[in-house]
Amino acid sequence: MSTYDITVIGSGPGGYVAAIRCAQLGLKTAIIEKYDTLGGTCLNVGCIPSKALLDSSEHFHNAKHNFSEHGIEVSGLKANLEQMIARKADVIAQTCNGIKFLMDKNKIDVLTGVGSIVDKTTVKVTDKEGKESLITTKNMILATGSKPNFFPGMEPDKKRIITSTEALKLTEIPKRMLVIGGGVIGLELGSVYARLGSEVEVIEFADTIIPTMDRTLGKELTRVLKKEGFKFNLQHRVQKVENTGKGVKVTALNKKDDEVTFEADICLVAVGRKAYTDGLGLENVGLTVNNRGQIEVNDHLQTAVPNIYAIGDVIRGAMLAHKAEEEGVFVAETIVGQKPHMNYNLIPGVVYTWPEVASVGKTEEELVAAGVEFKVGSFPIKALGRARASMDTAGLIKILADKNTDEVLGVHMIAARAADLIMEAVVAMEYRASAEDIARICHPHPTYSEGIKEAAMDATEKRSIHA
Repeated sequence: MSTYDITVIGSGPGGYVAAIRCAQLGLKTAIIEKYDTLGGTCLNVGCIPSKALLDSSEHFHNAKHNFSEHGIEVSGLKANLEQMIARKADVIAQTCNGIKFLMDKNKIDVLTGVGSIVDKTTVKVTDKEGKESLITTKNMILATGSKPNFFPGMEPDKKRIITSTEALKLTEIPKRMLVIGGGVIGLELGSVYARLGSEVEVIEFADTIIPTMDRTLGKELTRVLKKEGFKFNLQHRVQKVENTGKGVKVTALNKKDDEVTFEADICLVAVGRKAYTDGLGLENVGLTVNNRGQIEVNDHLQTAVPNIYAIGDVIRGAMLAHKAEEEGVFVAETIVGQKPHMNYNLIPGVVYTWPEVASVGKTEEELVAAGVEFKVGSFPIKALGRARASMDTAGLIKILADKNTDEVLGVHMIAARAADLIMEAVVAMEYRASAEDIARICHPHPTYSEGIKEAAMDATEKRSIHA
């Protein structure tokens, strides 16, 4: 029986990063993955493949709608979905092979099969032929991730009623697509097919899209996506989704409790994700999950069994790959006696529509609810010379700062390359910068980052230069 200092169950971003950091710190490490490829949901059926299709569809959209204004004439343009899917598969393969290389480089043992807890120091690995083997371990990290969520009445059949997994491998572009859920997953995958020609209609329970983000962003993104042809049905409660054989029919109640129906070729159920702990054997060490299906952990990410830790989607907090990665490093360093740092308030969130949406820190609604006095600075992207040059003029940047101390409390933006721009705000807030600090930093011209400086100037005595 093999013996390890640490065994990681799950090879998604949280798991494989945790394994690498453990190995770097001198721990004999094993990682268990039930699928043949490493990388978990993110690399195989989540972050990476969705971004590949988003980029491909954005190229097509630009060629169709914007190239002529740039002086580029294109004829006979058509979308080749089969090639887009093939390119996506190649991106996945390259990325997953990269993880395998990192496992080999760091001398981490990769065990293929379903990992389950036997007792607090023993893990069973069952391969796809049913063969079982046991390993002993001083510590465990549970990083089994999540799976698509759905509510009663909207159970996916994976044919016409699909989840994000099936949406990443459609064989034809649907003429009409219904999306249940106006959050990150629904809007990103809806964008892919809207750009390729689908009529996309969103059904959302809340009164805004991306409801967990600052409401200014939801309002602006709604405006942008409507221009791309999206239709939105807010404050609608889905009752039933049916595969009619030729398409799908969705029955919902609107805010007046009137029954309404929607029909399309495909229905994407995108109402979030839920923690995945099936077959993990938690009961064998007395562990249970909470009412959201998550494993409870303390501030050190320990479960009720001190040598068993849990990270990522399977515990509390935002289901984000980068959050899981940071937790993986945190646990590895905690195990060897270091004192790592995690600031959950400064984990950025991103929506990869175009323009992108990004946010960090407190929203305006959260500050109001907490009774915090604050000031707002904002700047329209269309006022940037760089944005006009690239024809990416939609969006804005919004900075919230403490009214008395000027400390930046939240930054929210919808802009081209917002996913990268948000890191200026994260770094500034990590060091508790004021809006004045950001306003005084020289930003290169012409860039999108100037919008952050201008928003900070607007938050500081309303002295923005270019708006």
